[in-house]
Amino acid sequence: MADRGIKTKVSLIRTSDRATGIKRAIELLSINPVNVKDVLLKPNFNTADPFPASTHNDTITHLILHLKEMGAKNITIGERSGPPHTSDVLKEKGIYELCKKLDVGLINFEELPKSDWVRIKPENSHWRNGFDVAKPIIDAECIVTTCCLKTHGYGGVFTMSLKLSVGITNKKNMNELHTSILSMRKMIAEINLAYSPSLILMDGIEAFVDGGPMSGTKKRGDVIVAGTDRIAIDAVGLAILKDLGSNKAIMEKKIFEQEQIHRAVELGLGISKPEDIEILTDDDESKKYAERLMKILLKG
Repeated sequence: MADRGIKTKVSLIRTSDRATGIKRAIELLSINPVNVKDVLLKPNFNTADPFPASTHNDTITHLILHLKEMGAKNITIGERSGPPHTSDVLKEKGIYELCKKLDVGLINFEELPKSDWVRIKPENSHWRNGFDVAKPIIDAECIVTTCCLKTHGYGGVFTMSLKLSVGITNKKNMNELHTSILSMRKMIAEINLAYSPSLILMDGIEAFVDGGPMSGTKKRGDVIVAGTDRIAIDAVGLAILKDLGSNKAIMEKKIFEQEQIHRAVELGLGISKPEDIEILTDDDESKKYAERLMKILLKG
């Protein structure tokens, strides 16, 4: 849980180059939570649809290579896709081959036995009887997540670092989530109580500004964002969507009034207001863009 009122650092790189952008974004944070650690890497492989519907394979590759440079002991990708079978998504995206090539592990949460799921029942939750989380997430020594930048056309409004957590839950929990129209965004935030990532990377080189999560109206963002606070990452992501020009659900609502963000703040999952964000950059173009985004953040 984050300390209220303490600024959180979010790095921002204006680039279309994933290799250098990922490295620069992580190095700007001046942290190394992965050194000599077993790292569980959670991407967005909801479906095998091309980026930004799912994490770009180049993003996964360059992120893994940089985590290895940082001294990660072992890296394992963990994911549960949906609606398609996770194994089909992993196969279609070439993840089995990628893991072999990069010498990293792979856990398909959908294939875990019943004993490898943990029921989480947060207090005052909007879930009827809690939700099930993959045990590798609970047991992980260090979790790194990488999300896309996109709107969500089926009730989530947007899908970034908070919504990425839906993929740590059991598929059987999805019926309740998808039929809880009034509580869905709050329930998404509540899943995040199950774990805390040590590093978050958002690939905003392209974004869905409408539609999503599988397909939508695409615009170039040419930005890589990194941090440790899910609320801050999503708030910056929403500012980027507003800057690009997005749908009514994004443009006509203040960032910290979005239900995923509002509920996450209530739960103490990170910062509570835009003033708590400090955007780090390392070049003039990124600095000017960060200043523009901060104005959007402060305005809401």
